Amino acid sequence: MNDNTSSIISKIWSFCHTLRDDGVGYGDYLEQLTYMLFLKMADEFSKPPYNRKLPIPKEYTWESLTEKKGAALELHYTTLLRELSQQKGILGQIFTKSQNKIQDPAKLYKLIDMIDKEQWSTMGTDVKGQIYEGLLEKNAEDTKSGAGQYFTPRALIKAMVACLRPEPSKTIADPACGTGGFFLAAYDFIADNYSLDKEQKQFLKYKTFFGNEIVASTRRLCLMNLFLHNVGDIDSENVISSTDALVADDGRRYDYVLTNPPFGKKSSMTFTNEEGEQEKEDLTYNRQDFWATTSNKQLNFVQHIHTMLKTTGQAAVVVPDNVLFEGGAGETVRKKLLETTDLHTILRLPTGIFYAQGVKANVIFFDAKPAGKKAWTKETWFYDYRTNIHHTLKKNPLKLDDLKDFITCYNPTNRHKRKETYNADTNPEGRWRKFTYDEIVSRDKTSLDITWIKDKSLADLDSLPDPDELAEDIIENLEAGLESFREIMQSVKSGVALKNRISCAKRHAVHRLYENGSRKSQGS
Repeated sequence: MNDNTSSIISKIWSFCHTLRDDGVGYGDYLEQLTYMLFLKMADEFSKPPYNRKLPIPKEYTWESLTEKKGAALELHYTTLLRELSQQKGILGQIFTKSQNKIQDPAKLYKLIDMIDKEQWSTMGTDVKGQIYEGLLEKNAEDTKSGAGQYFTPRALIKAMVACLRPEPSKTIADPACGTGGFFLAAYDFIADNYSLDKEQKQFLKYKTFFGNEIVASTRRLCLMNLFLHNVGDIDSENVISSTDALVADDGRRYDYVLTNPPFGKKSSMTFTNEEGEQEKEDLTYNRQDFWATTSNKQLNFVQHIHTMLKTTGQAAVVVPDNVLFEGGAGETVRKKLLETTDLHTILRLPTGIFYAQGVKANVIFFDAKPAGKKAWTKETWFYDYRTNIHHTLKKNPLKLDDLKDFITCYNPTNRHKRKETYNADTNPEGRWRKFTYDEIVSRDKTSLDITWIKDKSLADLDSLPDPDELAEDIIENLEAGLESFREIMQSVKSGVALKNRISCAKRHAVHRLYENGSRKSQGS
């Protein structure tokens, strides 16, 4: 990194801290930065040597901002955001629901001036990307913003991509793409591992990636993140849909699906009942292509991803533990997945690596297959990177090196020549072990929640982790427990409210019968 790059990053960060004193959080700063970077780069692309005609109204260009100060600037900026949000294509998507969060005109002018002094279009993609990714991570760390749920650890993303080894001129989808982390890792992998010709480079830039993100502010960050990393263009077709991926099968099929669907067991919608009380109702998706109808969001995503894949497609999906052991719809989905795909690998992840507290998750890897009479899965390989492993977000974050052994065991270049590290006699704590299809389906509920390594923390007090790590683990578990209690309370309230609605409906029905009877008796 050269001195100029370091200087730019330092300026961006220091101004972020200045605005935080005014109550502008990382998320708000990130959004304002997104609007301004987009307009500044559009301005640069409209001039020599690019001379491109871009769909930005003349009265709302970057120059229109640099010409104003004080209250006039604040008013114009607010108007600009509102007007650009009405535009079509990627322009409208970047500015959708945009608002001015910098209320001090002097600081707004200073931010505009700071961005105006740099030539962003000629700056290296790695520099722009580094600045933006850094802000995204800081935003994820800001627990008040809730943005952490859209941020997957980059080390895990890179490991998943390294295992799938995506190839040039093939399509990659993420039905819950957040800020675009999987797309960027796949882009880097393809660019770094293959000698691409001109046609392949164009395909990588414009035709490789397709995603869904229903949260407008997150979708905006994703679009800008991709743009700054040279994916897509300022006036190209929008490839990040705002629709809920689970609602319907759009008919498109992909070569790869890499995703970390949002955590949270059930989909629900909130409405106001007749008594004016807020209620939640479980949301289910009735789709012909689904094996089971359920309100479990993760099970629905697994079913949807199966539909998304071409018959030669491959998937790597982060799922919570309940997907591996839950009965009912969960058992149905697991059985169908084992039968219709080659569910060849499961990576058990440690706690303490996600911003969402107390999450216990896994990565499932499966290959789509054509319809057949016999189950496609012959054996499933498990890598236990949870038992006796301790990670925390700050003191011991997950690094790519931590997953190097898993990638080696996975053997991406020749999956059919894998070797177990587990041995009942010589290495009972080997983390890499296979189970046959028959062994799995004979388990209760076809459970894939399989462990074999002795948990030392349950038996050996001397092996306890560092007190700080223990404290973080305890806090995570307590917060996760509180969240579970909140969900139970909400369910109880919903149940009581439902009873009230039924009781109310009965009263209305009796009242109507009484009224009708009265009318009849009066009319006779």
